[in-house]
Amino acid sequence: MSEPRPPTFLERRNYRRRRAGDAARLLPVLGLFVFILPLFWGDGRDRPLTSEVGLYLFAAWGVLVLIAAWLSRRLMRGRDTPDPKRPGM
Repeated sequence: MSEPRPPTFLERRNYRRRRAGDAARLLPVLGLFVFILPLFWGDGRDRPLTSEVGLYLFAAWGVLVLIAAWLSRRLMRGRDTPDPKRPGM
């Protein structure tokens, strides 16, 4: 009789940690898009106020910081427990 095969899918914890890592890698791309977005506001004649753009950029920066902090906490959670498949880590 053949050996039982290991499960095809990852554990839920490892899967979520990998997706959080993927999200952390995409966060700078999202930030670039969010910061470039005000350049497309207006129709050429009617420009947005500088104060509106400044407030938008400050709010976007704050949201990006909060997302980065949340992702950092998710990535650090469970790091203390050793992975049985990777000895020495």
